[in-house]
Amino acid sequence: MRADLRILGLFVGVYCGGRHRDLAREPHRSPAVDADVYGRRVPVLCQDCSQHLEYGEARRVFCTLDPKPFCAHCPVHCFKDSERQWNRTMMRYSGRRSLTRGFAREGARHFAGSVGIRVRALGRRLDTALRRA
Repeated sequence: MRADLRILGLFVGVYCGGRHRDLAREPHRSPAVDADVYGRRVPVLCQDCSQHLEYGEARRVFCTLDPKPFCAHCPVHCFKDSERQWNRTMMRYSGRRSLTRGFAREGARHFAGSVGIRVRALGRRLDTALRRA
């Protein structure tokens, strides 16, 4: 769970740094920061992005699935539609940029996990199709 929250915080930080450069930003404050989830890399965010991240942290903490899939591949959608759309936009913007902003290891891990989920899903679909044939 800590790794998921850390990735989410890093990606929101990349998004906010790129999209909201002209807004007042300050280090994010939340229970996750108090629990030292981010270590020395506490995201510096505008107020809007900080609220989105806090919502995402709360949803992740209360997720009952184990192991937890990425939200995009999850059968249970616990995010409000507006938050899901914001997360999609943020992830699309931050994903590739995180690799060039000092988060290459975290971004590569996230990408590898996403590819692994898709490969396993494809394998299940093929297995089901072969059983039916």
